[in-house]
Amino acid sequence: MLAAIQQELSIQKDYLEQSEISSIYLGGGTPSLLGIEEIAALLKHIQHTFICGKTLEITLEANPDDIYLEKLLALREIGVNRLSIGIQTFHNNLLQYLNRAHDATKAIESLEATIEAGFENFSLDLIYAIPGQSEEMLRKDLSAALQFRPTHISAYCLTIEQKTVFGHWLETGKIKAVDEEIAAKHFHLLVNTLTDSHYKHYEVSNFSLPHYHAQHNTNYWKRGSYLGVGPGAHSYNGTSRQYNIANNTHYIQSVQAGVVPSTIEILRPQDHINEYIMTSLRTEWGCDIALLKNNYQYDLRAKHLPYLEQLINRQLAYIKGNILVLTTEGKLLADKIAVDLFVA
Repeated sequence: MLAAIQQELSIQKDYLEQSEISSIYLGGGTPSLLGIEEIAALLKHIQHTFICGKTLEITLEANPDDIYLEKLLALREIGVNRLSIGIQTFHNNLLQYLNRAHDATKAIESLEATIEAGFENFSLDLIYAIPGQSEEMLRKDLSAALQFRPTHISAYCLTIEQKTVFGHWLETGKIKAVDEEIAAKHFHLLVNTLTDSHYKHYEVSNFSLPHYHAQHNTNYWKRGSYLGVGPGAHSYNGTSRQYNIANNTHYIQSVQAGVVPSTIEILRPQDHINEYIMTSLRTEWGCDIALLKNNYQYDLRAKHLPYLEQLINRQLAYIKGNILVLTTEGKLLADKIAVDLFVA
């Protein structure tokens, strides 16, 4: 697999048209299971294949049970300068429910080791609206997380997908989905607690201390180009999207034959408009109405003036200059509002 990924990187060396790379993200699956030599070889291959910026953000996604002081020191040595740690919760009963391998003690130990190893930039993943999770439990999770003063926190509402274990449990009545009103209360508790602690709520699910927003993820939300490598990876170059096959065996066999097994979707003008609306409304930077008009000849005000006025009157959004921004209450409905503003 690692050899195939390196081979794909070589095949795709011109995908970004020699643009300077500002971030590398090792994530999806569990890359923290890799050995130091394996991660170092991947990073070396990327840096030899692409033009890399001097302030390159290199993030490793890690489970608490995979990281310890010796490994963290070695990761820093080979250039990893940011961690994204999947804590999820500090409550053992909820971790068991989520089928996580670590417990609360291991979560705390991994964070202590991260700080001892000298990582100044690290993110925690938390989950809220878990069945059985009370507001007090979420409050304690946030308190525990804030003791370590992470530079970044990603907090996701638990979603239950079909054809998953949770989806089957939901269908058979083994679990009940959390009520939307409870999920909304959890979201407000999250936002209020973290903003009171001086974190910027810069995207629906993401909070950072000043100057520590995730460069990599922000590039997605601002619709910059990116190259995804490996099975199931997605790429975007400004005109099309590319999706690699998810099957590991077929991926490796195809790349060994010199072909990236992917499907390419050429984006239509309305796709660009809709994607911009969807991603921009999730962020603190908002949706630039003038940009839509100048770049895509789409006059959002003219098309949706009554609806925009309704959003403003309901305090779900506001317009500052030419920028449409959702309020905290509006961010709860970000996807619905975006769809309502889409070009058909």
